[in-house]
Amino acid sequence: MRRTALAALCLTTVAAAGLSGCLPGEDKADSKPKGPFAGLTGSEIADRSMTATTGASSLRLKGNVPDDESGGTIMIDMALNKKGDCAGTMGMGGKGKADMIKSGDTIYMKYDEAFLRAQSDGESKADTDAVVAMMAGKWTKMSAKGKDAKDIASFCDLNAMLGSAKDDNSGATRGRTTTVDGVPAITVREKDGKDSYTLYVATEGKPYALRIDSVSAKDPGTLTFSEYEKPVLAEKPAGKILDLDKLGS
Repeated sequence: MRRTALAALCLTTVAAAGLSGCLPGEDKADSKPKGPFAGLTGSEIADRSMTATTGASSLRLKGNVPDDESGGTIMIDMALNKKGDCAGTMGMGGKGKADMIKSGDTIYMKYDEAFLRAQSDGESKADTDAVVAMMAGKWTKMSAKGKDAKDIASFCDLNAMLGSAKDDNSGATRGRTTTVDGVPAITVREKDGKDSYTLYVATEGKPYALRIDSVSAKDPGTLTFSEYEKPVLAEKPAGKILDLDKLGS
């Protein structure tokens, strides 16, 4: 089955982030279309939004969505650009968090104790305590080109995240006007098999995607998009940094 663009945007984004889903949204159509999208169908609005969104050189991605592999929830709040740089925070299952920066060919990460202990599940207490003592609250670095860093590095690739969001929107229907974090928006709804997606499109300035909700028995969730075209502050952390590549050599 060919995926529609809204489904593609949601699914490629969360797949790149290691997630598996994209809160249900209302979709009550305006009785009389008006405003900047007057006379346009839902498909036409969605197409314009996909063009604007995939054309952005940078943005901020934020959400709490299910993780299919663990059955838990992944939290993400990350700014990223098409140069492959990123900066932000991520966490899994509400068990701690990790700060992350990718600048050029280097990935910097700082884990809290809860995150390290959760990721050390199955290891001995002695080994886990040693990892926590060595890494908790401290910046680490590794080469983005290393085999252990490929998945993390690809997560910071905005091109990869948005690259599949240009398919057909022929089934999209326009909905109500609303706001997303104070930004005027219009909703566009689309179905992909048994799943449905609600896209919130900015009605002022460029028609960027502001939020995308997924209604799915298996993968409900939500992602918000903001800070389009703003610089990603992916700078090397100050102070001492633990080189994980040297530890592994």
